[in-house]
Amino acid sequence: MLRNLATSLINARDERIVTTLPKAKELRPFVEHAITLSRRARTLTGEGAEVRALHLRRQAAGFFHAGNMAQAASAGKRGQLRPERTAGVAALKRLFGELGERYLDRAGGYTRILKLGHREGDRAELAIIELVDNPREKEALEAAKKRAKGGSTKKKKSTDTKKTSGRVQAGESETSNLEATSGETAADSSSEQKPESKSSE
Repeated sequence: MLRNLATSLINARDERIVTTLPKAKELRPFVEHAITLSRRARTLTGEGAEVRALHLRRQAAGFFHAGNMAQAASAGKRGQLRPERTAGVAALKRLFGELGERYLDRAGGYTRILKLGHREGDRAELAIIELVDNPREKEALEAAKKRAKGGSTKKKKSTDTKKTSGRVQAGESETSNLEATSGETAADSSSEQKPESKSSE
């Protein structure tokens, strides 16, 4: 049962599965030990590193189903050939490829358990077990950073606009005051000139 759950968790597209809470708690150390083996294989250096990495890979293969090797090839329905069972092989490749690289700097705690509440029917407590630092989680963090940056720049822009518009308004009022003063002066001088022109007539 743990092999099936581990295979499902490693091969899941969104790197999470929903199961009961006791199963998730049992699965956590099982999967974390397999990921630790892949981390160790990544960090090996020196003479004989390839041999030791192969040994670790074979140890990790014990955590997943290798396939249907013990069954006859024609044991399928109506004499048809059974499809090869490759989920365990795919999980092992992914474990030593992508996940080993992702968790290279992490010392432990590769999984997270989230409680979901009780299932209808038998009232079993459900939980989500997921791998941490998954792509969905990274996208959410990037989106939150963009929103935070976008919100702070908008605030800055609006305050800058207010300051600028305040300066413009102040500049306009000074200009209008100057124009009004010069207009009054011009009006005064023109009004003074008009009566003189009338008096000369």
